[in-house]
Amino acid sequence: RILAKSLNCKNGPTIIPCQECISCQEITKGTSLDVIEIDGASNRGIDEIRTLRENVKFSPVHGKYKIYIIDEVHMLTTEAFNALLKTLEEPPAHVKFIFATTSPHKVIPTILSRCQRFDFRRIPNLLIVEQLEKICKAENVSIDKNVLFSIAKASSGSMRDAESILDQLVSFGQGKITNQDVTNALGIIEEDFLFEFTQNLINKDITSILSSIDLLIEQGKDVLGFITELIGYFRNLMLAKITKGKQEKFLDLPEDFCKKLYEQSQSFSQEELFFIFNTLVNAQEMSRRFDSWRIPLEIALVKLTQNKETNSSGNNNHKILEKLNIKKNHANSPEPQEDQAENNIQDSIVDFEKIKSIWPEFQEKVSKIKMSAGTYLSEGAPLSVEKNILNIAFPKGSGFHKEFLEKKENRQILEKTLKEIIGTNLKINFIITKEEKPHVIVEEDPMIKSTLGFFNAKIIKNI
Repeated sequence: RILAKSLNCKNGPTIIPCQECISCQEITKGTSLDVIEIDGASNRGIDEIRTLRENVKFSPVHGKYKIYIIDEVHMLTTEAFNALLKTLEEPPAHVKFIFATTSPHKVIPTILSRCQRFDFRRIPNLLIVEQLEKICKAENVSIDKNVLFSIAKASSGSMRDAESILDQLVSFGQGKITNQDVTNALGIIEEDFLFEFTQNLINKDITSILSSIDLLIEQGKDVLGFITELIGYFRNLMLAKITKGKQEKFLDLPEDFCKKLYEQSQSFSQEELFFIFNTLVNAQEMSRRFDSWRIPLEIALVKLTQNKETNSSGNNNHKILEKLNIKKNHANSPEPQEDQAENNIQDSIVDFEKIKSIWPEFQEKVSKIKMSAGTYLSEGAPLSVEKNILNIAFPKGSGFHKEFLEKKENRQILEKTLKEIIGTNLKINFIITKEEKPHVIVEEDPMIKSTLGFFNAKIIKNI
């Protein structure tokens, strides 16, 4: 509409419309006969475009141009686009088309090639806050900068949405607007809440963590939205650690909060941040199988509070080898060369029960190296060990998982990681079973054990 006003103003084409002429006033009110707005989603057929082609021949009433604005233009059918093509190639001198879309890649190339393209991008939160501060100052509104940042965050880069939210809060607020007003009105999660939540995670205070989730649900907050916010928060922690809190443009957060993030990030290693990030993402994916988003989140958080300090690859092999009851002299000896390792395979067959006991740790380590491989591996379960071959079973319909993990680079990751844990070379073979899901004794999973213990619960059905 702003562009239409610039074209049809009596002083136009102009960058600054006069706002006083008939064209400017009618466009502002939305009553201009020269500016026709069409919803591409509900007027997407060839008949509607044929009607448009018949109407373009009529001259404008007040302005210089007849302007057609087609919103969500990518929704037009291919036949409708083709019908419009001739008009676009040879439009009448008094006609201008403005196409708006959130999916330009869905517009056919023959249309795109005949248009001037302007990409609109999200406005950074800090710039939105600056503009909101100017508005508040001009309107004598008392509001804290942290509140303005919460509004900017909720607007997702849209200045119009940010101004609308501010207007709504000012209209219904009484006196000074607080952060609580914003969170109550918009249902968003405060940064301070995420900070305290993460601090409880650092302190491994699972009681406070679960109480916080209870509070969110009581307040009517969306658990899925909270998981997304938490993933974004740990992304910010990772960047704060890398940049030492000095690159606000990467974080798009106030300077004081960037410093706060950097201080908190020192409680984590980079490896731990990656592990937490992957665990939360996996909880998101796991939630698709549940009617409640809460269960996978709680299990993930219990897992994170029970997680031991992360060790670099290979530096904990001695303890792991002892755990597997492999001969002590073999565990203390230097890692054999490849030829020697191959020769020792038949002398170091790993008991299948030991494979099952280290399976959660194996999945975890694979996820740290390559999250996608860890995700696909989580659908399978150890089936048997035959000499130097570990058979991993996948349920019926998991052919894609099997195919993905059989790729050379993914198989190498799995076999190398398994060797780091058990100290023995095992080849891996993937099998598709006839069952819907491979048989897994979930009670043996350390994470499940800890969860059952914490809630004093028992497994009723293994699905």
